[in-house]
Amino acid sequence: MVKLRNFTVGDAEVLQQQQYYDMTVDAIRRMICDWNTVEYQDKYFEMFAVIADDKFVGDLSLYEHSDSVVSIGLDVFSEFQRRGIGKQAVISALPICKRKGYKIVCNQVRTDNALSIALHKSLGFETDHYIYKNQKGQDVYLFLKTLDEILM
Repeated sequence: MVKLRNFTVGDAEVLQQQQYYDMTVDAIRRMICDWNTVEYQDKYFEMFAVIADDKFVGDLSLYEHSDSVVSIGLDVFSEFQRRGIGKQAVISALPICKRKGYKIVCNQVRTDNALSIALHKSLGFETDHYIYKNQKGQDVYLFLKTLDEILM
């Protein structure tokens, strides 16, 4: 079973080992405190720890693009990938998005990320397969999903 929960400062050590190698534990704790303000650049932003079988296995973020559009960012730590955890985490996040009043989830997926492309397709996201450039200059597809049919 996969659950989402807000981060605590106690998660800093795992984050340092898994993602933020160049940051001190204290800096990561400060970052967690910033995440828990649930705002970034005056927009809704929330970070969740992804928990599977009582283990912290990744993270998921929700970021507001407009009053009706939100994106879901997912990172499952490499040793826990290919177990369906990411799919379950996104499924858990969709009702949160709907409860907050969003109508559409819009995600950028790198064109070379076959796992994420397959995940989005399996969840009913749609894409036009047009290649866009993200802020880092990487080739990405846009995947969209309406939240109409999501139960809260």
